[in-house]
Amino acid sequence: MDISIVGGGIGGLTLALMLHATGRPCRVFETAPEIRPVGVGINLLPHAMKELAGLGLQPALEARAVTTSAAAFYNRFGQLIYSEPLGRFAGYPWPQLSIHRADLQAVLVEAFVERIGADRLHLGHRAMGFEEDALGVRLHLQAATGASLPAHPADALIGADGIHSAIRRQLFPDEGPPRYSGVNMWRGVVSGARILNGSTMIRAGWLATGKMVIYPIRNEPDGSGRQLINWVAEIETPTYNRQDWTRAGRLEDFAHAFADWHFDWLDVPALLRGTREILEYPMVDRDPLPRWSFGRVTLLGDAAHPMVPRGSNGAGQAILDARALADALASTPGEPVAALATYEAVRREATSRVVLTNRSAPPDAIIGEVYRRTGDKPFRHIDEVISREELVALSDGYKKVAGYDKQALAANNRES
Repeated sequence: MDISIVGGGIGGLTLALMLHATGRPCRVFETAPEIRPVGVGINLLPHAMKELAGLGLQPALEARAVTTSAAAFYNRFGQLIYSEPLGRFAGYPWPQLSIHRADLQAVLVEAFVERIGADRLHLGHRAMGFEEDALGVRLHLQAATGASLPAHPADALIGADGIHSAIRRQLFPDEGPPRYSGVNMWRGVVSGARILNGSTMIRAGWLATGKMVIYPIRNEPDGSGRQLINWVAEIETPTYNRQDWTRAGRLEDFAHAFADWHFDWLDVPALLRGTREILEYPMVDRDPLPRWSFGRVTLLGDAAHPMVPRGSNGAGQAILDARALADALASTPGEPVAALATYEAVRREATSRVVLTNRSAPPDAIIGEVYRRTGDKPFRHIDEVISREELVALSDGYKKVAGYDKQALAANNRES
């Protein structure tokens, strides 16, 4: 069974490696004419690391990433609300890694070329649509110049081509634009001194007045002790520009919200001023679909279930999709239609819950709850605002929905 994968991002490349591991040939078609280092930071939670470790990629990822030890939640006055250990430090068999998206993609591309071959990674091939019959599916392609390329036949077609998926657009031609959450974000990376212990993921403030997510994604190799720091600024904003990871952002559009964020553990305005390149991106998602699979064609990752990035979990869900799809294809050899239906049955409802939870109760709901209870004022002691039991329940509730609560993940590991 030959499988065509549209999209050379995290989901598409991971799926290709998993298919190769089960002896199923595949090809990846990517619009970009070359794989360039783009994007900013990303988190690989334990459920995703379990799958990437199973592919033998953990050593390469750990060498380029920061092993995250803790999550810490603050209000906009720099007061600690709650902290908890993460990954191995919380007792998981796998680490949580914070990594530059370009480093993650580089590890996946290197493994693809080594194991599958560069001749099966087709760059500069834009998917324009497909046609299907009883014998297979043909992918229609266009070169970067706009010239048509020969159609490619396959036994199954996987659309892993992101929120603007051409494959999804053909399956759902009447679907409107992505749903804007009402929150705009600006992102950047900057070299800086270690913050706190140098391996903590920080969430601070709240969306109404300005929220920051800050964590290191690369340890600098020059012996200076500095790190590459990823930051995300999020603010409720009534209007937005069409989502595009490469859109340049302007510091003056949002820096005022953080002008007085001078804490004894971090000077946020200085962090922002030191950033050379800022990206602007609206927080958007789409309503869950009633189905993903149509005969020999299905969707994966952001093409299937784009979610607002409030749980550090988008890449993780794409990786879990890849595992479920590879397993389904392996369990029903020669029957792609049945395999795609099995995959959808395993993943569609699970990811729909994550999409909806990211809208209402992601991990940063902790700081939102404290914001509401305090009226956006400093507190004398956090226990007078919210109990630790409530804080733990908010955090653990998301882990269960997203599929990485410790007990369930450990049990799944024993079964597999």
